[in-house]
Amino acid sequence: MADNSQSMSYRAGEAKGQAQEKCNQMADKARDAAHSTKESIEEGGHQMQAKAQGAVDAVKDATGMNKKN
Repeated sequence: MADNSQSMSYRAGEAKGQAQEKCNQMADKARDAAHSTKESIEEGGHQMQAKAQGAVDAVKDATGMNKKN
């Protein structure tokens, strides 16, 4: 019986280790996805900001407000 109990305990330990590793892998994937999303949002924000500034400059040019003295 001791052998059976040790074997079951060993297998339980292996299963726990495998579950922890799988959890770590999933957490890494989630972290990578979040980082990628953050970078995409930041890039989109920069593009919107540049377009808005371009629109402001175009209005200033059209109204003569952008002329240097």
